[in-house]
Amino acid sequence: MNQKSQIFAHTDPYAVSDYVNQYVGSHSIRLLKGRDSKSSLNHRNFGGLDLCRISYGDSVRVTSPGLETCYHLQLLLKGHCLWRGNGLEHYFAPGELLVINPDDRAELTYSEECEKFIVKLPSVIIDSACNELNWQKPSGGIRFPPRHSLQQLNGFINLLGLVCDEAEHNMSMTLVAEHYTKIIATKLLETLSSNVSRKGFVEGNPCFERVVQFIEENVKRSISLEQLAELALMSPRSLYTMFEKHTGTTPMNYIRNRKLECVRACLSNPTTNIRSITEVALDYGFLHLGRFAEKYRSTFGELPSDTLSRHKMKCIDSRESSLSSLF
Repeated sequence: MNQKSQIFAHTDPYAVSDYVNQYVGSHSIRLLKGRDSKSSLNHRNFGGLDLCRISYGDSVRVTSPGLETCYHLQLLLKGHCLWRGNGLEHYFAPGELLVINPDDRAELTYSEECEKFIVKLPSVIIDSACNELNWQKPSGGIRFPPRHSLQQLNGFINLLGLVCDEAEHNMSMTLVAEHYTKIIATKLLETLSSNVSRKGFVEGNPCFERVVQFIEENVKRSISLEQLAELALMSPRSLYTMFEKHTGTTPMNYIRNRKLECVRACLSNPTTNIRSITEVALDYGFLHLGRFAEKYRSTFGELPSDTLSRHKMKCIDSRESSLSSLF
């Protein structure tokens, strides 16, 4: 974002905070060092999005009670930011993306040099994209994991760059802005893991249903593209087209994602006796454990060891509950 969108430059951080409360999201700030800090802010509204580039110029603690009807996509550009939310915490570094869901409380601690690019995305836009994809939206609303690496989100940073260029143009057209907004919402739904069910596409398509059923029944095995094409009675190219239409991804990516989801379900299940993450990963065909851990983190926003730690805590709580019931 350039000078056309600059609202504040080297200004009182509380003035910047007041502006953010009005246009970007409800929050409060507290300067940790209490000195004369200088904050900067760029802001543009574009097709229902609010685009914001912000730096407070000091160590600042930001507390948000929840954004109610919108998502915040916060891309760290410089410095670092400690995020706390939902009983978890993580130091975000440049190139990492934080997603704050509607109604999620969050506490953020910015370093002095911290600079962020923020996209405020109304939840109705995500809901609309989900409906157009014919996917099933959960009754409690669509939710994404908080942590993501832009290296794993193919093309997303370029998409944001195009949106900023359009937003800075004085003659940006409303219809163009709406198309870009829809693309961002669809990209998030198709790229990030979420609690959305994609089963809506299966209905009315026996061929696709048959292929998906085969994958579910053989998810622990190695499945080739040729096997699926033969099962579907179509060429590999046609198979790619069918999966792109119904899932927004390739057949092999779909299989990998299902394997990852099964691993996560196993690691999260307090009734499952898990000896090691390696054993579970190998059971689902992940032979390169380093790449498995990185893909798991980019998909679910945490390492498999984090999931397993919660699994163990659930087991301990369950045993303690059972013991207490005896007395």
